[in-house]
Amino acid sequence: MARRTTLLAAVAIAGTVLVLRGTVLEPLTVTSPSMEPTLHVGSTVLVDRLTGRWREVRTGDLVVFTSPDDGGEAVKRVVAVEGQTVALRDAVLHVDGVAADEPQVDLSRIDGTWFGPVAVPEGGVFVLGDSRALSIDSRSYGAVPLDAVTGRVVAVLPHLG
Repeated sequence: MARRTTLLAAVAIAGTVLVLRGTVLEPLTVTSPSMEPTLHVGSTVLVDRLTGRWREVRTGDLVVFTSPDDGGEAVKRVVAVEGQTVALRDAVLHVDGVAADEPQVDLSRIDGTWFGPVAVPEGGVFVLGDSRALSIDSRSYGAVPLDAVTGRVVAVLPHLG
């Protein structure tokens, strides 16, 4: 009887892991340098596929979305939400006219970059890569519709190898 109980418990746990992996938490391998130095090519992130259904996307979130550029999944940082205005002035991000604090962005590599201002439309978020010189992001394809956001990065998994 104890053996059967153990087997049933193991099957239940395996089933739960498979359901969670496909619907709640899922690993994703980073394939682009656009989020360096925060995320490197080959890094694995843990993506929460559920929270977005009941928690609004916030500025600073790292989100996974269907890229309008190529239809694949992309990871970028939300820098502004609907109703806000975004601009880059000599590489410095300005949201609603105020310079944003972005310690993860190396401004020395993107000096002289200008963009906007643009307003983020209702139902959208403006996303940028942390490596602005290498990133294809909302500066190219505009705001990302919230319904294209498929998850939020909740952890960077340690590299084992």
